[in-house]
Amino acid sequence: MQLAFVLYKYFPFGGLQRDFMRIALECQARGHAIRVYTPIWEGEIPAGFDVRVAPIKALFNHHRNEKFSAWLAADLARAPVDRVVGFNKMPGLDVYYAADGCFEDKAQTLRAPIYKRWGRYKHFADYERAVFAPESKTEILMISEVQQPLFIKHYATPEARFHLLPPGIAADRRAPANAAEIRAEFRREFGLADDDILLVQIGSGFKTKGLDRSLKALAALPRGLKQRTRLIAIGQDDPKPFLLQVKALGLSEQVQILKGRSDIPRFLLGADLLVHPAYNENTGTVLLEAVVSGLPVLVSEVCGYAHYIAEADAGRVVPAPFEQDNFNRLLAEMLGDDAARAKWGANGLAFAASADLYSMPQRAADVILAERA
Repeated sequence: MQLAFVLYKYFPFGGLQRDFMRIALECQARGHAIRVYTPIWEGEIPAGFDVRVAPIKALFNHHRNEKFSAWLAADLARAPVDRVVGFNKMPGLDVYYAADGCFEDKAQTLRAPIYKRWGRYKHFADYERAVFAPESKTEILMISEVQQPLFIKHYATPEARFHLLPPGIAADRRAPANAAEIRAEFRREFGLADDDILLVQIGSGFKTKGLDRSLKALAALPRGLKQRTRLIAIGQDDPKPFLLQVKALGLSEQVQILKGRSDIPRFLLGADLLVHPAYNENTGTVLLEAVVSGLPVLVSEVCGYAHYIAEADAGRVVPAPFEQDNFNRLLAEMLGDDAARAKWGANGLAFAASADLYSMPQRAADVILAERA
């Protein structure tokens, strides 16, 4: 089949983007042709991919999306495909990969009533309705159990159109046989002594991921613990406001903020704890990447994959509603207990060997390629 994959932006270090790439490559490996539509492509193009970048510009995102949808429809009319697979909500999809939560629920619970009068609201509500309305034919690939009831509540979407996928953790995130050697080399490279503690926070969108919360918690550590603790944050985002916070908190010698990079497994093996106090997170793939590498996790409960941390007993979950003092206390407790961290790490490795955390691309491809009635 000729498959069209559609997303608003591709860059190598986003969670949605990595999921798209692995699903598209799985479909290609099964013998199908891959065409990609996007307004923005950053990075290398895989062999055999037909990437078509839309020549559109607009001041506002929702206007850009509308222009892109019109351009996409025109191109597909000229060169039809067998399936259209979207990674953002929009009309005309045969399959939608639900990386984002329910927009309508957020609009009703987190926004003032006047928000619904704006053009931005109407655009995103209409595009979400195009996917989830009862009369739509779009099949929905779900990666978060907590979001499905919200879509059904607001749109009465038939349950038969939902397909819950397992996580899709890449095999290279699992701790290799020489994990101890990689850890030692990494810590030498970053100048970490044996008794130094390294926190890592990984994910694009520092504000949403709660980097400000992590910095406050680092600053609040007991003096002795604080002096030997460092934090490295990695992601595609503007670091300036957080660097100002680092300076204001007196943490300039202890914090590094790095751009997205491809050697994340080294950081997971070299660190002592992953912190992820996100404000909202549909899933949180990096949580499971840490677990399968043997790295303990401290995560906020709102993350879709936080329940795996509890199930695996691979760290601690900060209950909702989030309280900074509670997060500070849990961080200090975890960093002060070497034996507990070792146990959480071992539990994560055991969980990695028994749970299905890896088959998402294969299961997604099964749905995309299935015969339609």
